[in-house]
Amino acid sequence: MDIICGRFTFITDIETLGLRYDLGNAEKIETAPRYNVAPTQSIVTIVHDGKHHKAGKLRWGLIPSFAKDTKMSAKMINARAETLDEKPSFKKLLSRRRCVIVADSFYEWKKIEGKKQPYRIQVKDQPIFAMAGLWDRWQSENGEEINSCTIITTEANDFMQDLHHRMPVILSKEAESIWLDRSVTEAEKLKPLLQPFAGEMTAYEVPVTVNSPQNDDPSVIEAV
Repeated sequence: MDIICGRFTFITDIETLGLRYDLGNAEKIETAPRYNVAPTQSIVTIVHDGKHHKAGKLRWGLIPSFAKDTKMSAKMINARAETLDEKPSFKKLLSRRRCVIVADSFYEWKKIEGKKQPYRIQVKDQPIFAMAGLWDRWQSENGEEINSCTIITTEANDFMQDLHHRMPVILSKEAESIWLDRSVTEAEKLKPLLQPFAGEMTAYEVPVTVNSPQNDDPSVIEAV
């Protein structure tokens, strides 16, 4: 599987997030600064209930509702924008279970002289950005329920081409509004939103200690 955006950061305080999305439940979301978010962990996401934005936490790595167990999760942290309406795991979710995953940067690795150098990538002058996602609800035979999500990827923009040929879908505020609008269900209206990011981005090298999800502290975002 061609994985992109396998790690990201969410350092922004929850109050700022609440103001950004006019959240009524922001204070109920328990979160601490995350410098190295990894797959299968619980992550902050935004959905719309038809009236208001709501923040919540979903497990990163989609478990389709029809899955027999949770084993698929680690392999479904990303979904390709180009084929969302063709894959059984995503087709129905595109019309009814969309979300955004909030972040302030993500990581990518570039091969330099035989070694993989990690980079931290940010959106210029935008402390928080929204990555397009899908979510689903899975229930085990004994009643255990897990809500999980996947991050949608698309072709890399000019900036990202030097690091990877794909990137997460970062939505503009206008596109984000449509993506979260539950009244919009047609794939032909939704898929055009999933384009390479058109704004300015920045990137810098960070320590290889970010390679381990166990290292989740400010040291992993220091410039090398």
